[in-house]
Amino acid sequence: MTVPSSAEVVVIGGGAIGASVAFHLAEAGVRDVVLVERDELGSGSTCKAAGGVRAQFSDRINIELGARSLRAFADFGRRPGQEIDLHRVGYLFLLSTPDDVASFERDVRLQNELGVTSRMISVAEAKRLSPLISTDGLLAAAWSPDDGHCTPESVVLGYARAARRHGATLLTGVTVTGIDMTAGIVSTSRGPITAGAVVCAAGAWSAAIGEMAGVPLPVTPLRRQIVCTEPMPSLAGVVPFTIDFGSTFYFHREGAGLLMGMSDPDQEPGFRLDYSEEWLPRFAAAVGVRAPELAEVGLRNGWAGLYEVTPDHNALIGRQDAFLYATGFSGHGFLQAPAVGEVIRDLYLNRTPVIDVGPLTTTRFLADASGRPESHIV
Repeated sequence: MTVPSSAEVVVIGGGAIGASVAFHLAEAGVRDVVLVERDELGSGSTCKAAGGVRAQFSDRINIELGARSLRAFADFGRRPGQEIDLHRVGYLFLLSTPDDVASFERDVRLQNELGVTSRMISVAEAKRLSPLISTDGLLAAAWSPDDGHCTPESVVLGYARAARRHGATLLTGVTVTGIDMTAGIVSTSRGPITAGAVVCAAGAWSAAIGEMAGVPLPVTPLRRQIVCTEPMPSLAGVVPFTIDFGSTFYFHREGAGLLMGMSDPDQEPGFRLDYSEEWLPRFAAAVGVRAPELAEVGLRNGWAGLYEVTPDHNALIGRQDAFLYATGFSGHGFLQAPAVGEVIRDLYLNRTPVIDVGPLTTTRFLADASGRPESHIV
């Protein structure tokens, strides 16, 4: 099948961000929105995500993106119209150093100022909320009851179906092979598309898309791995998304068991999507300290996905002429997808964005006179 010969907007990438962008553009009346995905929709980082949704961040932009997206996830059954299995079981951050406690206290104050119902809680209350944890070494915790998790694939499906209802064209199995922004042509494995504008939502693969368009996108792929447990008959009905902040070990309910993960500081950047057990000894040590009961639970399966990491671990969102980009979310892309779709829609339509993402443009990484990258992120 050939691609359309022309489009008002070509969206590159069919994950949560790309699908959200396509939906919001088409819903706003933008005609001839064409999304191209080289594999299947949601088959990249989105389908490998842990599914967490939250507004507990340390800066205004990320808090606002998370909070606005949470509201959209809560209303997803109506708009765009899809069941996403949203469980608002709360996010619980476990804190074990005085510096972390002080930092989270500052963060919670800012979150509260922006309307997020997070709060600092005692170790005893954290234990009541998440009985599987050991409290040894804990000093406090941060808790937000409105956070939780949902199914990433269902979010993509909902946005994709609704985008098509509004007239967008979503194509899978289409690889972008070149971009000529001067001529307004996107070359693909199924033929060229004359495009009025291009949106890069290619996640971990965005650096190559940016290079084609002549817009540097400093995004590096980094493997992250997840495992699930065997069914746990004694598991409590409500399990908050629990994160041991010091080790990064986390878990939440997944069916009759738990989904668990942890970052690996020894992981080298690169497009590694194979699951490896090399990280398990460090993971097992963290489990033994923070949730020792889980050390005796069997593991059912595991998988690997890619974070799209920027030098300061904040997203790249912005517009350079007819090239727009939404990438580099460093693990937060899925949970911020609803709000980011709105922002890209507004930037394309030359409206004031629903959230001011000015500090997230690529210009923050321009080199100063000494040749060092100059970061302007808030």
